[in-house]
Amino acid sequence: MKAFVYGASGAVIADIAKPEPKGTQVLVRVRACGLNRADLGMTKGHVHGSAGGVGTVLGMEWSGEVAEVGSEARGVKVGDKVMGSGGAAFAEYTLADHGRLFRIPDSMSVRNSGFEEAATLPVALTTMHNAVVTNGALRAGQSVLVQGASSGVGLMALQIAKLKGAKTVIGSSTDAYRRGRLKEFGADLSVDSGDPGWVDQVLKATDGVGVDLIIDQVSGKLANQNLKATKIKGRIVNVGRLGGTHGDFNFDLHAARRINYIGVTFRTRSIEEVRDIFTEVRKDIWPAVESGKLKLPIDKVYPFADIAKAFEHMEANKHLGKIAVTM
Repeated sequence: MKAFVYGASGAVIADIAKPEPKGTQVLVRVRACGLNRADLGMTKGHVHGSAGGVGTVLGMEWSGEVAEVGSEARGVKVGDKVMGSGGAAFAEYTLADHGRLFRIPDSMSVRNSGFEEAATLPVALTTMHNAVVTNGALRAGQSVLVQGASSGVGLMALQIAKLKGAKTVIGSSTDAYRRGRLKEFGADLSVDSGDPGWVDQVLKATDGVGVDLIIDQVSGKLANQNLKATKIKGRIVNVGRLGGTHGDFNFDLHAARRINYIGVTFRTRSIEEVRDIFTEVRKDIWPAVESGKLKLPIDKVYPFADIAKAFEHMEANKHLGKIAVTM
């Protein structure tokens, strides 16, 4: 089968053996894939958790049809249309754990480009439900700031916050065009995190006390500004580090404001923990997925043969929402 593999000379389309499902695994005939920032790093040879390096089949979210099921797989059958996350997504066939997938809603499959739409959702839904609801403990009437809100996962965070009853939803982007579109996805206020005055704007919007919750995908140099923008006894959930993995941190300010600072990642989670996250999404917000209330814009779709161009488009960092590849 064809797959997008990181080799000794970089990421290329190559022929590899089709995998076989074992135990709780499901073999999926991939129809579309969503691109993520971690994928971009791995096309350059970076390691993401246990994945990456020479010989790695790239990609981490997909949609398609179940082709085979392992002997211990439950709740899924051959022919089911599904979307999910896991390694080796950029291939004609991929393996997934039976608890790490969603069934594509009928309402989505009858709309145009159902597989493409489905392929944009698994990472965003699971990452941001876990960050905003489970770890962020958002309650109706509270305020939220999403740093890096114009990415696919960022746009989903805005929507989930609004769905769960947040009173004030703020999104940040350093790009004026993308900042201007955040209102479409639930933002009551948009700020430029590259503007030194953004903290004052957040404080003004929250009557001077700061937000209850920050979902931070930027980190790096924003660490201390985030502390200033968070209310006393507020929460910061560190989801991404697009602005750098290191930065100055004011421990005294952190302590004085009694902020609960939480780091999250899928890289160190067990399969049982990941299954639980998928279960919580289905239990809590799945009706909003089925109705189309929670969805992401697709910036551009590329055929698999042009997947390298898809990554060039991602690296240019001019897109809003998701980039998809069809198989």
